[in-house]
Amino acid sequence: MKEQFLAFVKKEWFHIWRDKKTLFILFGLPIVQILIFGFALTNEIKNSRIAIVDQSKDETSQRLIDRIASSRYFDIEEFLKSGDEADAAFKRGKIKLVIIIPESFGSSLKHTNHGAIQVLADASDPNTASTLTSYMQAIVGDFQSDLNEGKKLPYTIVPEVRMLYNPQLKGAYNFVPGIMAMVLMLICTLMTSIAIVKEKETGTMEVLLVSPLKPILVIFAKSTPYLFLSLVNIASILLLSVFVLGLPIAGSLVLLITLSLLFSIASLSLGMLISTITDSQQTAMLISLMGLFLPTLMLSGFMFPIENMPLPLKIMSNVVPAKWYYFIVKSVMIKGVGLKIIWKEAFVLTFMTLAFLGLSIKNYKVRLAIK
Repeated sequence: MKEQFLAFVKKEWFHIWRDKKTLFILFGLPIVQILIFGFALTNEIKNSRIAIVDQSKDETSQRLIDRIASSRYFDIEEFLKSGDEADAAFKRGKIKLVIIIPESFGSSLKHTNHGAIQVLADASDPNTASTLTSYMQAIVGDFQSDLNEGKKLPYTIVPEVRMLYNPQLKGAYNFVPGIMAMVLMLICTLMTSIAIVKEKETGTMEVLLVSPLKPILVIFAKSTPYLFLSLVNIASILLLSVFVLGLPIAGSLVLLITLSLLFSIASLSLGMLISTITDSQQTAMLISLMGLFLPTLMLSGFMFPIENMPLPLKIMSNVVPAKWYYFIVKSVMIKGVGLKIIWKEAFVLTFMTLAFLGLSIKNYKVRLAIK
């Protein structure tokens, strides 16, 4: 049985290497995308969740907090006790900014006409960080203008801005995780579904099914080469990211590769599931591109912040595997977090993988065994 399974894998491997167009997609596309998408886009951002450290706790600081809360750009998620809790809040992935108001803020304004606050931003997404700090500086500027009405000596409030994780605001810090999600989804899902449907479309699937291997093992054999190719693409993207784009890998490389393989298996399972419901390569390609590639692009948080979307789209984004993988890559690669922080996202991907595999096996037993 083992030798027969490996023979099917070898057959599919040779088929891939004979198809020059497939090779170009598998190896050329990741390199082209990672180099082109090293630049960022700018989008308006609203309803971003922030945290506040109010060490002053006086009337002036409360007025400033009320001004921030009334803005359509920010939602105050939590109040922290000290600035030391900011890093943990960022690593949980729910906070975009932390505003630190020092103890002497109100009294310093009254006695010296000068005050300072600290703005910490999660710059693993540089466009979001830059945009949000600009919004915050504008809000502080408006608050300062209100305080100065009728004052002979104007108050001056200086926000001290710090960009965490990506102080140079490189766009690649945001786009590399998104490119990894798109490339793995494209290769594993699209190529697997087309390869299996091609056998059905040309009538050779019936020939394969009369072999001693069970139908599902035939499908696994055809999918296995794409898992190895996805590993090659993971390695190439990481190498380009580190040595060409200058990105660090702050977290565990083993954890990053392991969860990338988990996402690849989930994508392969989804490709197998698509192949069970289609009978032509065109249909499989259409479902993979329109039904998966576009949601990966639009609903993963890669191109557009999910918090800006209407509630129905926010709910829909939860069923997009790339959303969870995108958060994992950003957290591990850029922020250096461990499994303790991203266990929920890893669990969701595992659940999706098992669900896709279960549905694929069920459908192949019903549909292919009858043929």
